[in-house]
Amino acid sequence: MVSPPLLVDIAAGTSPCAVSEKLLEVHLHHDLRIALVPWLVVMGTRSPWLKRRARGFALHRHALHRLAAERVPILVVMRIGASGRGGLLFAALASLGLGACGAGALGYPAPRRLVVHSGERIAPRAERMEAVEEWVREQVDSIREDPSFLIISREQDSPAYPWETLQLNAGGDTARIWHQARTGTYGPHLIYAHLHIMDAQNRLDRWLPELAPDATPFQIERAILSRVADSWLHQRSIFDARPNAILDEIVYAKENGWLDAFILTALPDLFVEERREWRTREPGAHEAYAAWFRHTFEREPPGMRGGS
Repeated sequence: MVSPPLLVDIAAGTSPCAVSEKLLEVHLHHDLRIALVPWLVVMGTRSPWLKRRARGFALHRHALHRLAAERVPILVVMRIGASGRGGLLFAALASLGLGACGAGALGYPAPRRLVVHSGERIAPRAERMEAVEEWVREQVDSIREDPSFLIISREQDSPAYPWETLQLNAGGDTARIWHQARTGTYGPHLIYAHLHIMDAQNRLDRWLPELAPDATPFQIERAILSRVADSWLHQRSIFDARPNAILDEIVYAKENGWLDAFILTALPDLFVEERREWRTREPGAHEAYAAWFRHTFEREPPGMRGGS
């Protein structure tokens, strides 16, 4: 049976990068096996290539599956404005290195560098981001297809760290998580919730095979936040997602070797013994981490704010 056309309303005048964010949300909310790479936005149908592939102004999901398998550009037909009048906007998935937010060479697109106000930069490698893309796509597919659990995601106005809003039921099969609206941060929060469900169901070894069978709660949280950091780094460097203070902190902490310190400082009451051992084993590390964080983000690290 042929699925109905996938149509997404985009307001007239939306920037290409904002369209990228919207299409990422479409990918996460629909059963689409698409590659997570930059999007080329083309207005109108002057291109003969577009005309041939946009005949009928609708592409079905089975066509997206086929095109994704062949690693060729994918089209999603999008209507301009809420009424859909005034023309169509075509968004093409640039599997061949095309990008709306930056040019790429033939092949996997070159990741963009991340930079914060202090000037500190991160330059991810394309090979690493391609590997992240593979497991992100596999994990999203599992979230869509596995009937053994449910993740309920809600938007909220205020920012929050992933662990602050996660609610997991006693049976370990339903999670609720809130993410800040209009920030493009849905994906990393979804991955955080999913991996905690997998931990509750003793199925985490599929997604985090590097963890030992007797891994401690701290080691599990560190591994999960490491994946969250990688997924956001991928989204920022490949999708050109807008900066997000909270997720950028996690990314920079991991990339600079401070992820343990970040977790033990932000969650001191959850990992009391690990925090005590860390400060005994590495005298001065806490002060060094705090100094690095202040230099990088020009604010206090989580766990040291408001007199905490």
